[in-house]
Amino acid sequence: MSLHSMTGFARVQGAVASFRYAWELKSVNAKGLDLRLRAPPDFDSVEIKAREKIAARLARGSVIANLAARREDESQIARLNRPALDALLAALAERPPPANVGPATLDGLLAVRGVVDIVEPELSEAERAGLELQILGSLDQALDALIASRKAEGEALAGVLRLRLERIAALAAQADAAPARQPEAIRAGLKQQLARLLENADAFDPARLHQEAALLAVRADIREELDRLKAHVESASKLLVSGGPVGRRLDFLAQELGRETNTLCAKSNDSGLTAIGLELKIEVEQLREQVQNIE
Repeated sequence: MSLHSMTGFARVQGAVASFRYAWELKSVNAKGLDLRLRAPPDFDSVEIKAREKIAARLARGSVIANLAARREDESQIARLNRPALDALLAALAERPPPANVGPATLDGLLAVRGVVDIVEPELSEAERAGLELQILGSLDQALDALIASRKAEGEALAGVLRLRLERIAALAAQADAAPARQPEAIRAGLKQQLARLLENADAFDPARLHQEAALLAVRADIREELDRLKAHVESASKLLVSGGPVGRRLDFLAQELGRETNTLCAKSNDSGLTAIGLELKIEVEQLREQVQNIE
């Protein structure tokens, strides 16, 4: 299964009878599925079914779905609102206009809002059902195109993430092989610290000093952090291979990689090891930024 991004775009348009319509779908990253759908006023039933279709095929992302539909023919009907016209004529009869104002004309009366309504002919139930069926079929096509767009973006991101994980694994191996981690270097460092502490031997308990030295050695050891870094890199690599909606798990692993890297830097007592730790932090942060776009 491929890795999918949450970023994508698709547009599909069509026509049926006298209607032309178009679906436009856009998506970006989000923690869950955040769907905003806009449709013309007379397409409420389409909107409900469209939401169900989109939710069934997309797991995550901030999705904006727009349906535009309009009638191309000019078969509009002028409908006279007779009660409104009668009320207007009655009002004029009760109170004639001033002498300096001309008498009301028919075109002036008909231009009053509400006297004449321009409406489109209503569709029959069969025509409405056929129109909605075709519009929802076009939504399926738009979703196919959007998912293909997200898939292409996801495949490109997968390549970037693999390079980041390879770089993190390489830096962890460098940290493991750092001269400061060799037994001789550790012993030499401890001897120097003990020598400084024992300059005034009378003021210290030698047994206590050796205990503290042993504790320092344990606290400075980064073996556990390196093992966890390796395990997290392996888990993330497997998720990239498995594909599917793995963005949340990858984000969790990126956080854990950051946690182990921070601990490694905190334990480091060598400038070379610290430099490797800082490079690790940069790689992990860039990995996490990219992971935010994975579905």
